[in-house]
Amino acid sequence: QDGDIIFQTSESPQCEAVRIATNSKFSHCGIIYEINGNLFVFEAVQPVKLTPLDDWITHGRNKSYVVKRLKNAGAVLTPNTLQKMKDYSQQFNGKEYDSFFEWTDSRIYCSELVWKIYKNAANVELSKLQQLKDFNLTDERVQRILKERYGNDIPLEEKVVSPSNLVDSDLLITVIDTY
Repeated sequence: QDGDIIFQTSESPQCEAVRIATNSKFSHCGIIYEINGNLFVFEAVQPVKLTPLDDWITHGRNKSYVVKRLKNAGAVLTPNTLQKMKDYSQQFNGKEYDSFFEWTDSRIYCSELVWKIYKNAANVELSKLQQLKDFNLTDERVQRILKERYGNDIPLEEKVVSPSNLVDSDLLITVIDTY
């Protein structure tokens, strides 16, 4: 339903690195928005955009996905708050995807997009933020991506949020799991 968060496993080398670094099967997420009776996923890809739900599902490995909902969605995600979320989302529509995972609004990545929309439009902090150094960065596939992106200047103190941080949030319940 409107405001749910959807997670999947994507297939790119970066997504593989995200899964390894975060010890999670999930590498991508977005927010489900109902618009004129149709369901879309607002997602940070290149560029940030609305994707029809059915199309979004086909992009995931084996078309598998998990949908999570705020435990108190009925009380918190009122029509007014959902509209605030959609309005707040507009500033990100069409923005560049942030492959450097910086905590800025100039470019944005998937879990950062979901976290910021919930925080700033619904006043819900879905998870604590982490720092890049908190993740498992030792695997050679993760090291390779880090080296490609940052050279030798890896921003280990950068604030980050991962799909696994969101999927594991105590504030969410699972409503669909096709894995």
